[in-house]
Amino acid sequence: MDAIQIAIPLAVGLGVSAVVTPPVARLARALGFVDQPSERSVAHRPGIPLLGGVAVAIGFFAALGTGFVLGDLPVLPSHLVGFVTGAGIILAVGILDDRVGLGAMTKFGGQFLAALIAVGAGYKLGHITEPIFGTTFLLPQVMVWVVSVLWIVGVTNAINLVDGLDGLATGVGAIICITLTVILIQAGQIFGAVMGVALLGGLLGFLPYNFPPARIFLGDTGALFIGYSLSLLALEGYRQVTVITFVVPLLALAVPILDTGLSILRRLRTGKPLFTGDRLHIHHRLLDRQGSPRAAVLQFYFLTACFSLIAVSFTGLHSYVAGPCLVFVVILTLRLLHNMGVLSLSASEELPSSQSAANAEEEQP
Repeated sequence: MDAIQIAIPLAVGLGVSAVVTPPVARLARALGFVDQPSERSVAHRPGIPLLGGVAVAIGFFAALGTGFVLGDLPVLPSHLVGFVTGAGIILAVGILDDRVGLGAMTKFGGQFLAALIAVGAGYKLGHITEPIFGTTFLLPQVMVWVVSVLWIVGVTNAINLVDGLDGLATGVGAIICITLTVILIQAGQIFGAVMGVALLGGLLGFLPYNFPPARIFLGDTGALFIGYSLSLLALEGYRQVTVITFVVPLLALAVPILDTGLSILRRLRTGKPLFTGDRLHIHHRLLDRQGSPRAAVLQFYFLTACFSLIAVSFTGLHSYVAGPCLVFVVILTLRLLHNMGVLSLSASEELPSSQSAANAEEEQP
């Protein structure tokens, strides 16, 4: 890829997203797409418009179209149609949920349908590369579909779960997007790299409106769209057979994946339904420690950037080095989570919402 193929779609995505966000916010208010804070909300500011994800998506598709105008992108028609169709379903589910509040099973149904379409179009995890000797094993077709669909749905919801503070999911998505785009460029996946640049532009154009104190929220529309797009970007990069093809996207998405995994374990341990929300996510812990939403968001960005740098560095490691390094990273991660108190949380240790909400209100104009 040359600099023009990167710079122009990035600029178009950023510019279009920044320009359309204010009218999208006005439209959201007019149509009743506004936030209604719950008891788990950090900032109790009713009336903030949702549908920020629509602005991100408009910027993304404008940038992706620009990429096609600049040159004939090497992409299978099925990949393009599969992504666009799946993204359309995700956006529709998010918009409906932001307006009327869909049930968990309905949302999962839409996500599984979008994932099935993407896998059928060629976004799949078809092999596992053993990290010691570099031996590649092809997966049975049934396992390919199961693992790939679970990956897409899992990452989609992981980004949605971290969308708990102003600007958090947008910034984290942008950092992960940069990482996956670098990996795609290294892998020679031009279409995937242009997708990554387009998504990055849409996110960066929207972030100034969403950074604390936010004037518009992503809503489920945006969080689900970002997660779905990142899951497919990771699968695009995965198509290059290297020693750590599976480890790299996992590391890039480590923070939201860890948060999701810990949430599931926490609810299983306390006997709560899996779809029940709580105030025990990593960003809640950071908010409790940092004392302000902005500081918590910036520290979450830092954690995500650290894992992203590790992911990029792993692409150049040999097999006999990658294994010990991965073990070291896992140990350090567990120690970090332990120091944050995340691993020892129980139902009786749930954070009080009043102090966090008060801290959030202090930063509002």
